[in-house]
Amino acid sequence: MNDILIPYLKKLFALTFVESMLVQFCFFGAYFLGSLLYFAISYYKGDPINKVGYKKGMLAGILLSAVGCVLFYPAATFSVYGLFLGALFVLGLGFTILQITANAYVSLLGSEESASGRLNMTQGFNAFGTTIAPILGGYLIFGSGGEHIITAEATRIPYLVFAGILILVALLIYNVKLPSFQSEETEQGGLGALKFPHLRLGIFAIFFYVGGEVAVGSFIISFLELDTVAGLTEAMSKNYLAMYWGGSMIGRFLGAISLNQGISETKKTIYMILTAAAVFLVIYGVVDLTFGQMSFFLIFLVLNFLAFIIGKSKPARTLAIFASINAVLLLVTIFSTGKIAMYGVLGVGIFNSIMFSNIFTLSISGLGKYTSQGSSLLVMAILGGALVPLIQGFIADSEFGVQKSFIVPVFCYLYVLFFGIYCAKKLHFVEHSKNVSGH
Repeated sequence: MNDILIPYLKKLFALTFVESMLVQFCFFGAYFLGSLLYFAISYYKGDPINKVGYKKGMLAGILLSAVGCVLFYPAATFSVYGLFLGALFVLGLGFTILQITANAYVSLLGSEESASGRLNMTQGFNAFGTTIAPILGGYLIFGSGGEHIITAEATRIPYLVFAGILILVALLIYNVKLPSFQSEETEQGGLGALKFPHLRLGIFAIFFYVGGEVAVGSFIISFLELDTVAGLTEAMSKNYLAMYWGGSMIGRFLGAISLNQGISETKKTIYMILTAAAVFLVIYGVVDLTFGQMSFFLIFLVLNFLAFIIGKSKPARTLAIFASINAVLLLVTIFSTGKIAMYGVLGVGIFNSIMFSNIFTLSISGLGKYTSQGSSLLVMAILGGALVPLIQGFIADSEFGVQKSFIVPVFCYLYVLFFGIYCAKKLHFVEHSKNVSGH
């Protein structure tokens, strides 16, 4: 939803690109500060999640996120940019708690070897929300097309709806009995998690991946407005933005299947084809685009499928392949025009798909009692989503412009490529494990 909010607030308050990127700075900056606080508590008092439980942690995160959504109402009423940023900060704090607890919880539900598959499945449902949000929020904020009067009040209803959804999810989790996980080992403070080199490198991988993904998504609408690319309005661009995030959704569901080492290769192929077709039809049903306008996406689906096959169900190998493809797609985006440039940037979404899940699970593999502490450090690294878009914003405001500014996420994906290669060589207990089902 932030990607819809950025161009909207940019025009409403006559902001520069850098000023509009404060939306991401406040939202993802909250991840850093929230995780820093969590890590400080872990350092001096021991892991708080291990004391209160994962379920209570998830509930706290969801409810705080709902409060952040409600705060958009006074921000819209008084039409003050600072209040919008404050609401985004609170929303980000809620998501921080949810990320720390939920990601570590999903990783503990089964074996480490199949953790990437499980987390990709949950991230797939998360991506469904990021696909629907631009459509729902875009219609409520921008309208269906044509000229639209920009007013702050248009943000009230979307965020009240999101607050209601979050409260319903919290009630559902509260009433469902979930497996309980608590370490029986003596809790230790300190910086024990940082003794693992793959976690230290993983922290930077999360930083650059999230920074790259957020930067690309933040500039898609502004990029598609360029006459040399597509010359689209915000009302039309939101549909292509939904396709960007929809690609991520498809890739994550495919990743959940491909990285599940308890399924035969034949079944994987069948399940992946059926899943890709089903999710593509869902996206087609929610976006306001013709099949012809979406047909290019089928090429990326085939390429994504082939990349999974080459990855051989190995998380690190697959991560490296996807990162290299995204670097190439962004170079195409920078140095081409028209539909080729548009397709290049939109294709990045489907190859972003498994990155967060794979980086996260590879980074906390083998951490044992330091898993939650490592998780908080990784979530802290989501700070990349606050800083990288700002850097791209500076370049976009300069003489280089929006298109050339995409060089920033290129470097982000090159680091992710390095991390994938490192883990493929070093984490043999994950990358070369026997077939183990996570179910």
